[in-house]
Amino acid sequence: MAAETYSLLPRSFFARDALEVARDLLGKLLRRDGVIVRITEVEAYRHPNDSANHCRFGLTERNAAMWGPPGRAYVYLCYGVHNMLNLSTNEEGEGAAVLIRSAEPVLGLAEIQRRRGGLSGPGLLTGPGKVGQALQLDTSWSHHPVTEPGGLEALDAPPVGEILAGPRVGIDFAAPADRDAPWRLAVAGTKWVSAPKGLRPV
Repeated sequence: MAAETYSLLPRSFFARDALEVARDLLGKLLRRDGVIVRITEVEAYRHPNDSANHCRFGLTERNAAMWGPPGRAYVYLCYGVHNMLNLSTNEEGEGAAVLIRSAEPVLGLAEIQRRRGGLSGPGLLTGPGKVGQALQLDTSWSHHPVTEPGGLEALDAPPVGEILAGPRVGIDFAAPADRDAPWRLAVAGTKWVSAPKGLRPV
């Protein structure tokens, strides 16, 4: 399918519970300039009462994009190195989002490899920091509407088949129930997944 035939996901797609959006984002596309990647692994950060959520202590300058409107980018810097892309969900005023953990290249492979230091294979895009680097994102992209043309765009694509689920990664600080919740989702049967251990068929 030619790149120009993809349609933007509407804002209404994101105006739902983060876990529902996370599941439906698998297989969808992200486009920036001449690069398109297909989403293969995500994590949901829900509202309210998710102790792993960046919004658990309320609205801050850093997490403001998570509070909406839905369909906005929330990019945060992890460990001072990795720019992590999230997409805001739920209704405006509810702090929730989906973290894009992994993707696979659809268009612009040579450019992705250049941005990722000449790497090849799944190591290009299996990890949220790698996705951010491949799309050349930084925190200035927070609040950017991915449902509108230009810049970073979220595009529709056919739904995937089997889905895997398991606990989220790197949230040891969260309450036990939230650490164990199967809110990390991935496309089954693909190599483009950052942490396949712990994932099980849904």
